[in-house]
Amino acid sequence: MSSAIERIAAWSRSEPVFSSLARARARHAIADTIGCMIAGVDDQATQSVRAAFAGSIGPSGAAAVIGGGSAPEAIAALVNGTAAHALDYDDNFRPGITHASAVLVPALLAVAHGRGASGRSFVDAYLVGLEAQAVVGRGINPAHYTLGWHATSTVGAIGTAAGTAWLMGLDASGIARAMSVAASMAAGPKGQFGTPAKPLHAGLAARNAVDAAALAATGMTGRLDILECPMGVAELFGDASAAGWAGMTVAEPHVIESEGLIPKRHPCCGSTHYTVDAILGLKAEHGFTSADVLAVETLVGIANARNLAYPDPEDEMQARFSMHYCVALALLQDRLSLADFTPEAVQRQAVRELLPRTVMRAYDKNEEAVAGHLPHRVTVQLADGRMLTAERSEAKGSIADPFDDVDREAKFLDCCAATMNEAEIAALYDQLAGIDAAANLNFLSPALVVTRRA
Repeated sequence: MSSAIERIAAWSRSEPVFSSLARARARHAIADTIGCMIAGVDDQATQSVRAAFAGSIGPSGAAAVIGGGSAPEAIAALVNGTAAHALDYDDNFRPGITHASAVLVPALLAVAHGRGASGRSFVDAYLVGLEAQAVVGRGINPAHYTLGWHATSTVGAIGTAAGTAWLMGLDASGIARAMSVAASMAAGPKGQFGTPAKPLHAGLAARNAVDAAALAATGMTGRLDILECPMGVAELFGDASAAGWAGMTVAEPHVIESEGLIPKRHPCCGSTHYTVDAILGLKAEHGFTSADVLAVETLVGIANARNLAYPDPEDEMQARFSMHYCVALALLQDRLSLADFTPEAVQRQAVRELLPRTVMRAYDKNEEAVAGHLPHRVTVQLADGRMLTAERSEAKGSIADPFDDVDREAKFLDCCAATMNEAEIAALYDQLAGIDAAANLNFLSPALVVTRRA
């Protein structure tokens, strides 16, 4: 029997026909990620990567780089991937437990720019890479993620290599080789969450996917059963609870139709989102304010609790991974925005006073083993004696509670408002909506030459 990687590669070269729904959702994800890249242009992580590779960024490289200039494909993917994930506003992808698009879009954009690919091919490659991430992720998660691996760096790199190799024109054998090589590059500990190295993981994964496909194009290969084999990905990066790939299916139907992606409503770790959405819902229903709240208790998954390591955050990076901070924001206001994650915002007295009122607990291993995906629960204790409770199993943006056109446009505006005027933002948004018909992606180059306005 052929390996998991070979089956993914064979499907990708079988001329799959993607539905109009799949293509529409892919366009939405691409636009969302471009917005997140623009928002992250001046973040410390992005600027550090640009500075480290300044010698490779100039006027005549193969691919456009966020913040201006162009660079070789792999370097452009590195910088742009870091920017896409810098503010933790990019989408979540449950099958891979990845920030799928923060790796896929920058990697594919670099290849598309470098080779003059059409918008339609770009969307096709995105859908190839997303399905590959899903198949790889299902075989190894949730154990892989719970153990402490940042799947965006591992699953994301391996799956995205299928998309980059496809876009480069490699045949099925070449795509399989690229995925195997990417497996040797996969890394990223979740212990880096709350630091600039976390968004760097997405940049490195995008770069690794581009480099893996380039190496495969020259004949470089590794074991094509590297996911399943002894001392391979599953054995080293997972545990006995992982499903493996013996019964795997590919695109039956495509994962973007069956499970979709989750664009983020809030610019912070997705592990906070169910709780934040639940609190906002309770406020809307019961009309209380932060001054009425004595305590908040939230119950989350084990991996979620481990992601949120900062009950008393010192800066905006830590604040994105603080349940306590995000709960305080939800109690104080009706939405969270990028403006809430700045050094000044984190030190606001009104926020600091609310931090001690939150307690976060996690399910135990036995509960998770029996039930799998469990809802997050929140209890709000009010000064008048009321105890309000709510639970959520899906975040706003999921298929169960999807974004509408207003949500998508509002988020894109939030991402771009600091660097572009409203007319420029509207024009770019319209161009991204029509990306399927674009002869190439050159229309994006001016939008990537952005810096924060004074």
